[in-house]
Amino acid sequence: SMEKDTVSYRQQYQQPWCRREYDLNDPERCKKTSPADAQMMPPGLVGEDPHCKDRVQRQRVQLRGWLIQQQNEQATERQRQRLEEQQYNQYRLDMDNHAVQLQSIEMERRKAAAVATKDYNLAMVRTFQFQFFFFLSQAVKLLSLTDNKNALVDLRRIFHPSHYFYLSKHNFMVSSTQEREIFDWTFRTAVNKNNEEERYDRVRIHSARTALLIERQQAKLNKQLQRQLDSTNLKLAETHKQLTPDIARGRIDESFFSKFNTSSR
Repeated sequence: SMEKDTVSYRQQYQQPWCRREYDLNDPERCKKTSPADAQMMPPGLVGEDPHCKDRVQRQRVQLRGWLIQQQNEQATERQRQRLEEQQYNQYRLDMDNHAVQLQSIEMERRKAAAVATKDYNLAMVRTFQFQFFFFLSQAVKLLSLTDNKNALVDLRRIFHPSHYFYLSKHNFMVSSTQEREIFDWTFRTAVNKNNEEERYDRVRIHSARTALLIERQQAKLNKQLQRQLDSTNLKLAETHKQLTPDIARGRIDESFFSKFNTSSR
């Protein structure tokens, strides 16, 4: 009986022309439709898109076009990045080459300056030696004209290596033995000065070596003291841990409760 009531209700109140999906201006359109016109409707379910395949094909074509465009853009971006990287590498190589050229120019300039300084110093030394021996030869020639026995002392003062010398007409010496003494005294002065410089260098090197050894020994001693301190701290920590109550370490056994008075008052 329920099925019959449902069928009768649908036939009475749920006819196609009673639905709101139909044209409101012509509610009786479904009744007016002839069987011939009804057969002209497209087959299939109501609401089916007859152009679905064409639309899917167009979407595929459009998607393919988008993918191709995206691939082209990515290829263009990769090419641009590759060109930028090549330009950067080329710029870096150019800068490195320029730096090498500048360094070579600077080294050549320093080398030329060193050579010029060396030549100048050698020229000054030769000039000084020439002046020295010239004045010395003049002094030897003029020493034969006097009988002054104190000329040797004056010549030692005049020919001291650390002073600019000047010969007076009154500083003369006669004998060749005294002339030899002047040359010997000058040579001994230079040798003594050189020996003193070498001794000073040896003392300085020995002091530096001694300071380095002391520094190394101090560092070794500091390491030993640090190891001893760490070992002592570790032992103290273990001792403190053993002396710490069990309740402080989070572990309680029966011996802890035995400390309390459990007898009644």
